[in-house]
Amino acid sequence: MKIATYNINNINKRLSNLLQWLEDSRPDVVCLQELKCEDAKFPAAQLSDAGYEAVWKGQRSWNGVAILAKGKEPILTRDRLPGDEDDLQSRYIEAAVNGVLIASIYLPNGNPQPGPKFNYKLAWFKRLHKHAADLFQLEVPAVLAGDLNVVPTDFDIYNTRSWKDNALLQPESRAAFRKLVQQGWVDAVREFHPKDPMYSFWHYMRNAWERDAGLRLDMLLLSPSSAARLQGAGVERNERAKFNASDHAPTWIELS
Repeated sequence: MKIATYNINNINKRLSNLLQWLEDSRPDVVCLQELKCEDAKFPAAQLSDAGYEAVWKGQRSWNGVAILAKGKEPILTRDRLPGDEDDLQSRYIEAAVNGVLIASIYLPNGNPQPGPKFNYKLAWFKRLHKHAADLFQLEVPAVLAGDLNVVPTDFDIYNTRSWKDNALLQPESRAAFRKLVQQGWVDAVREFHPKDPMYSFWHYMRNAWERDAGLRLDMLLLSPSSAARLQGAGVERNERAKFNASDHAPTWIELS
């Protein structure tokens, strides 16, 4: 079972890229972030024609998350992160596919910091901690996948010099990510590649892709029963080099 997470950075603008990647890579499940479209404009028909059914939660111009499944419809279990009824940003969706509970997550960026956006990021992280702990206690195969908008360590970025004030690298952001992992979730890509940076994001500016000036932002965190089935993990870097590409590359795992 191949599960991928992919910040598509505007699904309609990059639909041809996405469809070609689905044909080439044939993942069983895809968690998408940054749809940047309203629900009614989500390209469900085109994805269905490509063999993928979907659940999604869009938002005009910003955010938006989805889960695609090859040859079957994901069973929606939740389309928002609990803990704040006033939070209307579309950043979390959860569904069951083939007996695995899967979440697609687009964690807040938090810039500029300090300020209200960074406070929102940390508050959102705190809500994620609680919900993730609840999922963990279910003792079911589960995967938390998405753009977590945090660089866990200095090893996960090409250099820290020009990013030292960025919300992605702040001690509070890193501590929040560590707290999530300390619940028992396994960082699958880092588990499989302890000695490789495994970047998944390269900025459009300053020739970041050409210089391999990357960051690891896209994660798949596994519950123990999912981690026991882990067979492989990686980043499909070649997608970032293509015309009209997202600034993120698909990150994937394979479960037995």
